Amino acid sequence: MPDDDLIIRTARSEDERELAVLNHAAWSILSDVSPQPSVEAPMFDERHAPEQFLLAVLDGRIVGYIRQVPPTPLASNRHVRQIQGLAVDGTVRGQGIGRRLVEAACAAARAEGARKMSLRVLGWNDPARRLYEGCGFVVEGLLAEEFLIDGRYVDDVWMARRLTD
Repeated sequence: MPDDDLIIRTARSEDERELAVLNHAAWSILSDVSPQPSVEAPMFDERHAPEQFLLAVLDGRIVGYIRQVPPTPLASNRHVRQIQGLAVDGTVRGQGIGRRLVEAACAAARAEGARKMSLRVLGWNDPARRLYEGCGFVVEGLLAEEFLIDGRYVDDVWMARRLTD
């Protein structure tokens, strides 16, 4: 896919319905610890503001999103951002959209003065782990058997990337 066909932009309130449909469709036992959200479930509320989401738009259609936020409200933690959601439409996976979203989120966090980007990923989610490793993230910790999903215990892997040189 040519780079100029894909637009990365901040979400707007009017994107909520299309984003909810994507969020529902992208849900997977591989990546999610919560039940599949309804297509009617709101994406935006007092803790999930549109400006926290970057969208990947292809031919006028939202095909991916990433959400990055401060992990805590503490001043001592202000230099860190955390990815708390990444989804790419199944019809366009494997085309580099996830990588573009991760890089855009890191660039936005760096522009806001962040020094580190962190995230959590399920241990059995090999595609996501490869994506993050390819973007320079390293494992910083692991919570063994943190979740019981579909009858299996799954590790919670903490990864991070420095945003400074």
